[in-house]
Amino acid sequence: MRRRAVCALLGAVLLGTLSVWIWRGNSVISVSAYTVCSDRLPPALSGLRIAQVSDLHGAVFGARNEALLRALREARPDLIAVTGDLIDSYRTGRDPDLWQDTAETVLRMTEIAPVYYVTGNHESRLRAVYPALEETLRGGGVTVLRNQAAVFSIRGESIRLWGADDPAFAAAADEAATMDRALQTLEEADSDGTAFTLLLSHRPELLEVYAAHGVDLVLSGHAHGGQFRLPGLGGLIAPGQGLLPAYTSGLYRSGGTVMAVSRGLGNSLFPFRVNNPPELVLVTLETV
Repeated sequence: MRRRAVCALLGAVLLGTLSVWIWRGNSVISVSAYTVCSDRLPPALSGLRIAQVSDLHGAVFGARNEALLRALREARPDLIAVTGDLIDSYRTGRDPDLWQDTAETVLRMTEIAPVYYVTGNHESRLRAVYPALEETLRGGGVTVLRNQAAVFSIRGESIRLWGADDPAFAAAADEAATMDRALQTLEEADSDGTAFTLLLSHRPELLEVYAAHGVDLVLSGHAHGGQFRLPGLGGLIAPGQGLLPAYTSGLYRSGGTVMAVSRGLGNSLFPFRVNNPPELVLVTLETV
C-alpha cells in the first residue's frame, strides 16, 4: 500500500509538472532576436528594428492582450509587421464577432510603431468576416498590403516594403506560380531596384520564389514552429511542408535573400504546442 501511495504521489507530481510545462509553453511569450546584415541598407538605417507578429489566431495573452503589447513596447521597434492568420477560421467560424477583439489589439499596436499587415490562409477561409476586419484595420491606421508596395521612411532614408496576399485567396492549384505572378507585378512597379526590399508573406515554403525576385529580407510564419519541436530535429509537421519541415523557425538563406520564420503566437486546429513557446520575433537590420 505504501509503495502504491508513493507511486501515485510521484505520478501526480509528474502530471502536475507536465501540465504546468505545457501551459507555460503555450501561454508565455518568448522573444527571439536576430540581426540581418546587408550592404544594400542605407547606413543611416543601421539598427532599424522590426517586430514581427505572426499567427495570432485570435489568441489572448493577458487582459486585452496586454502581455503581447507590453512585449512589443519593450522591444522598441521602428515598425511592426503582422504576417497573417490574425484570426482563426475554426473559432471565428463559430463566433463571427471574435475578430473584433483581435482587431483592437492590432490597432493598439499602432500606438507603439507603424503597423503593416498581410493576410494568411485563415483569412482566406473567412470571406464573410475578412472585409470587416480589413476595413477596421485600415480605418485605425494599419497599412494593409494586398500584393502592394509601400515606402517606409525614417531618419531621412527609406526601404521598400512589399506585402504579398496569401495565395489561398487566388484559389489556384499552383501557389508558387500565384506568388511568382504577384511578386513579378511588384517588381515591375518598383523597377529601379535600388532600395533594400522587405517582403511580408505568410508562407515560408515559397522561399525560392522570393529569392528569384531579389528580395533582401522576408518575414514569414504559417509553420507554427512545426507544432512539436524535437531536440536535434526541429519541427515535426507544418502545413504545406509535411513531416520534418525545412522552414519552421529562425533564419534561412537562399542566394542574397534572408527569410525569418516566426513560430507564431497562437494555436489553431491543434490546441497546444510542445517545446515550442509562442514567439515574438525582433529583427535588427545592420549595414555591412
